[in-house]
Amino acid sequence: MQFPERFSNLPPYAFPRLRSLLDSHQPGGEPLAMTIGEPRHAMPAFVADAITDAVDGFSRYPVNEGAPELLAAISAWLCRRYGVSVEEDRLVALNGTREGLYNAAMALCPESKGGKPPVVLMPNPFYQVYAVAALSVGAEPVYLPATAETGHLPDLDAIPAETLARTAIFYLCSPSNPQGAVADAGYWARLLELSERHGFRIFADECYSEIYRGDAPPGILAAAERRGSDPESVLAFHSLSKRSNLPGLRSGFAAGGRESIARLRQLRAYAGAPLPLPLQQVAALVWADEAHVEENRALYAEKYRVADEILAGIDGYQPPRAGFFQWLPVEDGEAAALKLWTETGVRVLPGAYLGRDAGGGNPGASYIRVAMVAQLDEMRRGLTQIRACLYD
Repeated sequence: MQFPERFSNLPPYAFPRLRSLLDSHQPGGEPLAMTIGEPRHAMPAFVADAITDAVDGFSRYPVNEGAPELLAAISAWLCRRYGVSVEEDRLVALNGTREGLYNAAMALCPESKGGKPPVVLMPNPFYQVYAVAALSVGAEPVYLPATAETGHLPDLDAIPAETLARTAIFYLCSPSNPQGAVADAGYWARLLELSERHGFRIFADECYSEIYRGDAPPGILAAAERRGSDPESVLAFHSLSKRSNLPGLRSGFAAGGRESIARLRQLRAYAGAPLPLPLQQVAALVWADEAHVEENRALYAEKYRVADEILAGIDGYQPPRAGFFQWLPVEDGEAAALKLWTETGVRVLPGAYLGRDAGGGNPGASYIRVAMVAQLDEMRRGLTQIRACLYD
């Protein structure tokens, strides 16, 4: 029996890899998980009652592209948040953004570009679904270093012209996971300029857009509208997981040009897993409410403040502008994670598990990623132990 070769070079996924590193060792203190980006703040108070009120909808097949009330709520949110008008036929509801980030490549990546296999560009380190999506469509994933020297975003001017000529899709996460960097209006404009010149699509993963300090991060849809770019050249992906502390609701969406969304809807009609109707109805209520989002952002603002206080003075420490991860420099990420676990019980993720060896090294190898999702007292304890164990 034969198996395909396309995924044969994939490394183990980050969290099984972490278990292999740590689980044969005893923790050196009370275990504290600061690895996975699973929000632990309270979900909106009205969600439980809203699910109960909509429970009869479980007896019906859900609308594949999104219930009308959900699409209307998403459209209204995009207008409030970014000042853009996105009609409902330019939207598709998703079962979380991971599904959309994967299936968008399946639906929209051409079989060739300039007579050659297409290239899919992505930052390095990155959300691992980008690479799997590229491999699934027979494209070549190209990993662009996103380091401290480049502001933790890819250096757009360093991409070779021959690579851009073959590029079909450019994945960009802003605010970025894991570093918390934000693509400003100038960065989006430059990326759109390259997209227009070389004919590739931009897939903007913006699921951390509502957790930030200072000004709200700009988005690709507003940048494209301001520039007058072809709406078919961009797709934006959003989710309620981080914005509203509802990772288990699995409610996300993609917004883009009509033809792109029509093709994504068509693929989902055959291969998608639509969100149950009661959960779509609840999601519509959640997208319509901003009070809980502001409360959530205030909780993270206090965590940013505490982290800055505890981690101040660490050589190379760069406070994140957005998101809920600390991207902390160390000599060796795996060694640091193992030392933390065996000496303190604090569990963090080696940065190398989020990157790939490319261009002479893995840009995540000398970092650890620390999720600031625990309650404030736990987070304070964890960061204090990290500081004492690795830096003092």
